[in-house]
Amino acid sequence: MVINTEPRPSIAPPIAPLPVAPPTEQPMRPAARPWADGSTALLIDHVTKRFKLGRNKPAVTAIDDVSFRVERGEVYGILGANGGGKSTLIRLVSTLLTLDTGRVEVLGHDVERDEMAVKRLINRVSVDAAFFKKLSPHENLLYAARLYGLKAGDAQRDAERILARLGIAKSRLDSPLEQMSRGMQQKVAIARAILTSPTLLLLDEPTTGLDPRSKLDVQTFIEEIKATHDATILLTTHDLAEADRLCDRLSILDRGRLVVEGTPDELKDKVALEHDLPPSLESVFMTWTGHSLDDDVEDEENDSNHA
Repeated sequence: MVINTEPRPSIAPPIAPLPVAPPTEQPMRPAARPWADGSTALLIDHVTKRFKLGRNKPAVTAIDDVSFRVERGEVYGILGANGGGKSTLIRLVSTLLTLDTGRVEVLGHDVERDEMAVKRLINRVSVDAAFFKKLSPHENLLYAARLYGLKAGDAQRDAERILARLGIAKSRLDSPLEQMSRGMQQKVAIARAILTSPTLLLLDEPTTGLDPRSKLDVQTFIEEIKATHDATILLTTHDLAEADRLCDRLSILDRGRLVVEGTPDELKDKVALEHDLPPSLESVFMTWTGHSLDDDVEDEENDSNHA
């Protein structure tokens, strides 16, 4: 969770559009969409991130010259297998990692030069959210509200409303989080992020590991956030159906490189017309990566089970 101690408005002031990035060799760079309001919420410009794993080992490239932009009001998806660079990209945007090369801007603020301004505009939900496990959902949310400078009375009412919408009964609000299921804990993480009214919401595989009912609850809530909040959402997932359902546009990351970008319908039409394959995101992923996302996920699970 990205934390700051300064109060901030629930809706960021409008900003002028950023200059158009120079053209790149990456395919399918679509024009502005009907849902875009004309300003750029997130700019990723030729970003590279490498990790040094040992003194005598070569650096591993996690993000390799990636560029894209996300318009205000979009749900933009990053689709890829675990280890493909999705979480690294989220951490770069959220200022938890530093860039090696390139530029990241959130509503015109550079993530390195204007770190505190960026933190006031974003919140992040990760696949393994951190909590005070001995405290209740109610206590965790009110603690976060205090850190963000929110009024206690308003925060309490908003917290109860958001948690209720996510299917957490009022009777459970005072139970310790450690007594709750993984699905319940992830719903609390999403409620905590929404409570702070972020302008850019970073969702890093928010439904991974959830039971089907909890996954559906979270996906429905994400759709409601898009419809009712002044928020832009960057969503990472390896769930093809989830990406198809939630994303206005998406890109596929394969071993740190952006290999294709477009709306789900554009990508499905393209693979059908140009490659004579079924119009599905499964076909899209196979065409531009050369392997199946399902196979990648199964291999990772088998490796984990034998570790």
